[in-house]
Amino acid sequence: MIDLLAKIGLDKLDRALAYGVAIALVLALLSNSFAPDYAWATFFVRWLHVLSGVMWIGLLWYFNFVQIPSMPKIPDEQKPAIGKVIAPAALYWFRWAALATVITGLLLAMMNGYLVAALTLTGTGASKLIGIGMWLGLIMAYNVWMIIWPNQQIALGMVEADADAKKKAARTAMITSRFNTMFSIPMLYFMVGAQNIAA
Repeated sequence: MIDLLAKIGLDKLDRALAYGVAIALVLALLSNSFAPDYAWATFFVRWLHVLSGVMWIGLLWYFNFVQIPSMPKIPDEQKPAIGKVIAPAALYWFRWAALATVITGLLLAMMNGYLVAALTLTGTGASKLIGIGMWLGLIMAYNVWMIIWPNQQIALGMVEADADAKKKAARTAMITSRFNTMFSIPMLYFMVGAQNIAA
């Protein structure tokens, strides 16, 4: 079975993603859950929002539950593999997933007609809960692009800096990442709550 999966190209990420999209489309057509109308377009944007959100929060939690706590246990001679290869790749997907989550979320709120009510926290029910979740997510996205990423560039040596500046930048990025991890818990509560508990 593994050999068959490798033969069709599942050893390559781009093929796995392409096959995933193809399977989703085929199953959507077979299940009659594809209808090119406004309701389906809104659903599609929500699906993209969830996909990008899973990547964003998944990577945030990877950094905070796995990478950061594991770094002190890694021998010094092996740390460059993390700092030069793994972390930059993870940070690339992390920051672009954050942006994609924000853009699709704002688009979804606009398509559903509650963008202004949610952002101004003047709505009731679902739009108020979404609004709280949106503000938490916007603060987190700001942190990703304006604090975490610039400091990670210094910490990882992508930007010239002395050892003290790298250490300070690494700490700033880590604390801000922990802040985002803290905010991710209520953010997810309010985003899911808007779909399930809003009156």
